[in-house]
Amino acid sequence: MRCILDSSVFFCECPVEGELYTTPSVLDELCDLRAKGKFEKLHAAGLRVVSPTKESRAQVLCAAEKTRDLRVISGTDCDLLALALDCDAIVYTDDFAIQNVAAELGVAVHPIQQRAAKKITWKYRCSGCGRYFETDGECLICGSEIKRKLK
Repeated sequence: MRCILDSSVFFCECPVEGELYTTPSVLDELCDLRAKGKFEKLHAAGLRVVSPTKESRAQVLCAAEKTRDLRVISGTDCDLLALALDCDAIVYTDDFAIQNVAAELGVAVHPIQQRAAKKITWKYRCSGCGRYFETDGECLICGSEIKRKLK
């Protein structure tokens, strides 16, 4: 079984087995000695650091646009999902935006310490006048903040 590891795996005691992969962008997020030590231990045992293909990244961005998670999904999140597509692997994460986009892509997810997220379709509503929009930002009608809401 191939597993793609999000940075949260390195910050907690989460047992992982199989062919392990992560991305260079995840390594950039490992800031404390414990997380770096866990990375070194897994790397010595065969964990591979691989960059995803541009084609898979494009697929992830397209899916994130469909689920309306495009503004909240980070570059690292995108890399993890793209690598999961490239390797036909499971993503180990607690990030709900990753889980939501993964559901759209048909990528399996293994939650680490939290419950598994259900697929969500977001909508955007003005906090002032209540009108709905395609994205967040400032309402063109009343100038209030447009917020992301569950559909």
